Amino acid sequence: MFVVEDRGGAVALMVASLLFLGTWPALLTLLERRGRLPQHTYLDYSVTNLLAAAVIAIIFGQFGETRPGMPSFFTQLTQDNWPSVLFAMAGGIALSIGNLISQYAWAFVGLSVTNIICSSLAVVLGTTMNYFLDGRINRAEILFPGVACFLVAIFLSSAVHSSNAKDEEDKLSMSGFRNAFEHYQSEFSSRDLPLMSRGIELSSDVADQGVKLLPNQEELENGEEDDFDTGTAEFIVQVEKRRSIKVFGSSRWLGLGMVLLAGVCFSLFSPAINLATNDQWRTLRDDVPHLTVYTAFFYFSVSCFAVGIGLNARLLYRPVAGVPPSTIGAYAGDWNGRHWALLAGLLCGFGNGFQFMGGQAAGYAAADAVQALPLVSTFWGVILFGEYRRSSRRTYLLLGCMLSMFIVAVVLLMASAAHRKTG
Repeated sequence: MFVVEDRGGAVALMVASLLFLGTWPALLTLLERRGRLPQHTYLDYSVTNLLAAAVIAIIFGQFGETRPGMPSFFTQLTQDNWPSVLFAMAGGIALSIGNLISQYAWAFVGLSVTNIICSSLAVVLGTTMNYFLDGRINRAEILFPGVACFLVAIFLSSAVHSSNAKDEEDKLSMSGFRNAFEHYQSEFSSRDLPLMSRGIELSSDVADQGVKLLPNQEELENGEEDDFDTGTAEFIVQVEKRRSIKVFGSSRWLGLGMVLLAGVCFSLFSPAINLATNDQWRTLRDDVPHLTVYTAFFYFSVSCFAVGIGLNARLLYRPVAGVPPSTIGAYAGDWNGRHWALLAGLLCGFGNGFQFMGGQAAGYAAADAVQALPLVSTFWGVILFGEYRRSSRRTYLLLGCMLSMFIVAVVLLMASAAHRKTG
């Protein structure tokens, strides 16, 4: 059995987890923006997410010599440890619901803002719970200033979202574009979106010619008409025309409400794993060893898989957020982008596993530093999706302050890492 023995190894696992957890949402967002149904994507994602947990449990938790009080993975599957199993599975349920909500929230408020608010809430609430569950092994004078930085990031991210939304509305209201946008809005939504005018840049094609702003649907489905400048008004409409979740005319507050709910769910799964592996509430009999982090993570992923499959199978036939209905047969035959969805599940699975392995070694409160994944997802949001392109100076200033706050928070949470005694 592989056991992380030192603080350096724990920090290395946290860094790898940060990269993985910051990348997989970008892959799901990429597929949604290309028009793949989120139900199809999440069903694929759920399969490889469980596969990653099984691989970690067997390779790290079964092979090699066992230690006193740390049985192998297969041995623990037959032991009377159901109270800890229930804690682990409750954490998986919370994560699965949070992931499902955030998948739709990405369309409403963008990848960067969604991950920022969710991660900040997970740290503010989850890290506080983990600190006390872990017997205060992490240095409070360093840990909680880092938590405060995440809290500040929540307010900054809200300001970034508001400023960027204002910029997009102004792009859509420029002369030469208003009529095309109103035609699009009447075709796809009966709701009104306020239009304002401050003079944010359109691309030269629209400014000079007033040419068509909505690409031909056949060309769009064939992957053509991809030459719009990112960040311009016609680029925004092009994305909306193609994407599977329709959000034009929707309340921005609805999107933020979804993000806040997802963040609360994310704040619960790490404390649940902490309880499952360390039994702070003494729910196990004295002769039953605690769950290893590998066994707990496997049960965690099983419940995450069950909820994800069940909810998304229902959403195939009863979709929400303007997503068209589908069937099991249509899902089975949808290979468009399936490899990216499967890769996203692997990245999320290994990312969560590495986070829990690092947390068991150095304290789950410190391991919550991986919730700074917006540092990675914002990079992908800008590179892949053109988020914040051609925005105002105010938006760029707020974005810079927000990312700086995350960097400070990561440094502080990593510095608070301790070493948990095993055995």
